[in-house]
Amino acid sequence: MKKLLFALTMMLMVVGLAAQEATKATKKAAKAEMEEIKEDAPVYGPKMTFENMVMDYGEISKGSDPLRKFTFVNDGTEPLVIKSAKGSCGCTVPDYPKEPVLPGEAASIDVRYDTQREGQFTKTVTLTTNINEEKIVLTIKGKVNPLPAEESVPAKEGSIF
Repeated sequence: MKKLLFALTMMLMVVGLAAQEATKATKKAAKAEMEEIKEDAPVYGPKMTFENMVMDYGEISKGSDPLRKFTFVNDGTEPLVIKSAKGSCGCTVPDYPKEPVLPGEAASIDVRYDTQREGQFTKTVTLTTNINEEKIVLTIKGKVNPLPAEESVPAKEGSIF
């Protein structure tokens, strides 16, 4: 009797695990299908498509040109309105179009970083738009190197007169 009960218990566990795995596979397939449908679905309303969402300044010298441009296109069907653009700190200052960007038009977000600050940096600019009220985050990064030290001219030890 114990053997029969043990065999039934084991069989139920195996069937339960198999059903659980089948459910996981079904959920994965459904999620993949939804993502595919989402990508193929036409966009109604505004849509921002950026050339780059991360701008790498690379290694630059202290005091060098701080301006970088994030270029984008409104690939949607309605005007795009940027409500605000905020830098992650006072050293990152964005400027953005205040007028609506019409469908098919290109525009840019200009970002200035304080290149008087030496060292590695990674900063963000957060955009608030009329695209489903979602926030879009742009990133700048790089390294500001100190200016090379000037060689001092040795003072003359004696007078030539």
